[in-house]
Amino acid sequence: MPSTPDRREFLQASAAGIATTAALCSASVNAASASDKLVVGLIGCGNRGIHDAGLFKSMPNVELAYVCDVDESRRQNAMQKLGIEPRRAVSDMRKIFDDKTVDAVVIATPDHWHSPAAILAVNAGKHVYVEKPISHNIREGRLLVEAAERNKRLVQHGTQVRSTSTMFEAVKLLRAGTIGDVLVAKCWNIQRRRGIGHEKPGAPPTGLDYDTWIGPAPLVAYQKNRCHEGWHWWYDFGTGDMGNDGVHDVEYARWGLDVETHPTKISAIGGKFFFDDDQQFPDTQQVAFEYPGDGKPGSKRMLIFEMRLWSTNYPHNTDSGAEFYGTKGQMYLSRRGKLEIRGDRNAPVEVSVELKQQDDAAHVANLCDCIRSGKKPNADALVGHLTSSLCHLGNIASRLGRSLTFDPKTEQVVNDQEANALVGRTYRDHWGTPRGA
Repeated sequence: MPSTPDRREFLQASAAGIATTAALCSASVNAASASDKLVVGLIGCGNRGIHDAGLFKSMPNVELAYVCDVDESRRQNAMQKLGIEPRRAVSDMRKIFDDKTVDAVVIATPDHWHSPAAILAVNAGKHVYVEKPISHNIREGRLLVEAAERNKRLVQHGTQVRSTSTMFEAVKLLRAGTIGDVLVAKCWNIQRRRGIGHEKPGAPPTGLDYDTWIGPAPLVAYQKNRCHEGWHWWYDFGTGDMGNDGVHDVEYARWGLDVETHPTKISAIGGKFFFDDDQQFPDTQQVAFEYPGDGKPGSKRMLIFEMRLWSTNYPHNTDSGAEFYGTKGQMYLSRRGKLEIRGDRNAPVEVSVELKQQDDAAHVANLCDCIRSGKKPNADALVGHLTSSLCHLGNIASRLGRSLTFDPKTEQVVNDQEANALVGRTYRDHWGTPRGA
């Protein structure tokens, strides 16, 4: 993800945040002893992967045993920064899966490898921390949910807001009726991105195993602006910025709205309003989702996502945020550590909540705790699937330029073959292709 001054990675861990999340998991799987050392491997050695692996390495009684990347220069960089022996810096993720001493893996690859790699991992008996979005498409996400359940392995999705104490407190206030019945949530992802320019196909750089980088996706020629940093913006490999960064805001908007299923109606407008380059996804997007409830007034819900990738004029002066509209007031919430509540007629409502920014370390600590305790992590595979699917549905509606009617049970678009082709994807013959896809 390209960096901007407004979009920092919040790297500092807080002992209080870690302690808080240790008590916030529920449900059960087979557990390890609390004193057992957890052995972890990293798959995907870009900046985000090194960041995540560093957090795992900083946890009590956790050993980072492997780094894996198809790019030799990235492997070497990760090996040096994370202190890994050369023999534990590998190019093939299957070597990590085959090692019975490894308990869990961190997956920080491009999006098109997220679910395929995670499915391989849980099938090999590993727990998984997978960066957002959990999948490249809706079908893959469902296959991962099923594989995790079948293998009794834990999956933690990289939407760290689910382990951030301010978010927990805000959701408690919403559930307690502080602003009445919450009927609508609106979230936004607004920032000034860089364009990716125009490039032509060429030869992959020395040291890059480009065939494995492509993995099960359709094989296309190497191009500089769609490998490594540019892949977010291509249909075959990324999910646009709705899936890349907007997924965080969609996550806590859905959480606060208290919807634990898929929507049934999706409408979207937008496109490339600003950038003249090769990227395929929109730089401007508005998507609305309707949840019907039981169909009666009072049970319907609406979630709205707004994105502009060419602006620094943010609502509430925050690039990432959400507003919840209730029958007795309104809440503004941001993973940047902000919370504001107003009652009827915009009267300020005072609440006592410690304001903390997105807590990445607490999210890692939560998974480590749950592996040892046998409890359910804060952002398990189903949570990740329901949230990531909103990004996929929004992108499908934007790409096709029409509204969709979605069946939450079958996870299919009703009477729309073209849209359903995008619910899954076409794979090439490859060892990473998910079974049943």
